[in-house]
Amino acid sequence: MRLDKYLKVSRLIKRRTVANDACDAGRVSVNGKVARASYDIKVGDEIEIGFGNKVTRVKVTKVADTVKKEEAGDMFEYI
Repeated sequence: MRLDKYLKVSRLIKRRTVANDACDAGRVSVNGKVARASYDIKVGDEIEIGFGNKVTRVKVTKVADTVKKEEAGDMFEYI
């Protein structure tokens, strides 16, 4: 699954266009490397997102095309 879509489906970022813009700005890295929106996410990848001066680090535990709002938190775990 594409990185921008994963960020939207997992609800780490609310909109896919915002996720795409964050990737283009270099604020999202996967496994320590700056990643583009088209990066293919796999289970076990570590994603780091920079929101202003706050950094969020998560580990991918599940990849699914669609999930319910209540189950979105199961797609990742905070590090």
